Amino acid sequence: MVYVISKEGEPLMPTKRHGKVRHLLNSGRARVVKKTPFTIQLLFDTTTYTQPITLGVDAGSKTVGVSASTKKEEVVRFPSLAAD
Repeated sequence: MVYVISKEGEPLMPTKRHGKVRHLLNSGRARVVKKTPFTIQLLFDTTTYTQPITLGVDAGSKTVGVSASTKKEEVVRFPSLAAD
């Protein structure tokens, strides 16, 4: 999962298209902002369309599960964050 930020610093939808990300970085159309989590910033103007995301939290007795999903797919999933 690669997180994407617009030229103006607005968060965009994350992507799984690693080949496209590599192409943008190699052509100088994007730059790496953070290595963990891997985040790039686009260096060209783009639309700032985003999709609604639903956040789900499962507070178990020993671990906490968190997921974010769109209508199409589950975007991010953390099945076992330690609960303190």
